[in-house]
Amino acid sequence: MSNNIAANADQPARRQQQRSLVTQQKLLDAAISAFSENGFKGTSTRDIAERAGVHHPLITYHFKNKDQLWRAAADQVFTEFARVLAKALSESGDACPKTRFTSMIRAFVRQTHKQPAIHRFIMQESSYQNTRLDWLIEAHMQPFFDATVGHIRTLQEIGVAPAGNPAMLYHLIRISAGGMLAVSQLLVGTSKIDLDSEDTREELVQMIVRVFLPGDIPSQ
Repeated sequence: MSNNIAANADQPARRQQQRSLVTQQKLLDAAISAFSENGFKGTSTRDIAERAGVHHPLITYHFKNKDQLWRAAADQVFTEFARVLAKALSESGDACPKTRFTSMIRAFVRQTHKQPAIHRFIMQESSYQNTRLDWLIEAHMQPFFDATVGHIRTLQEIGVAPAGNPAMLYHLIRISAGGMLAVSQLLVGTSKIDLDSEDTREELVQMIVRVFLPGDIPSQ
């Protein structure tokens, strides 16, 4: 009996906790959308609250201030991005270096299409020096760069990728993929290129590989 009483007493607290988590996620989803569209300066917390359909004071309750909400939103976007790319690399297993890197490019394109805020967050914050950019580089962009540029060096050493600064080649590949997806509506309007089509996205992947990884794996 006492166990049942205790369990019943805990139910309101659990329901409140669940409601709090739902509200927090609504605010994060709205923040991701607003910040990626309008940048940090162009977004108000009232706009985010309205998009989320919650009372404005709940933002400070859950995230303290706009800066903390921006960081939480960016953290969610880029943590998921890193997880998806790591999964693609892991699943390519013992494949050759070119095939493994192609799988990373494909995962990048798919995830950027699914979550365009990836590229938009970078573009919004890269237009001027600020502490959010510093944080984004340290927390997410630098670790990804450090891990990826090593693969590019390997591809250069075996003649698959062209010679030159591997860091520059890394950014050329990233911007080619992310930039195309970031302006997908422009591509439809001017060129009838529909990146909502999986076939078109795969064509983009293969074109990036042909342009930036033109060499073949040396035969053993």
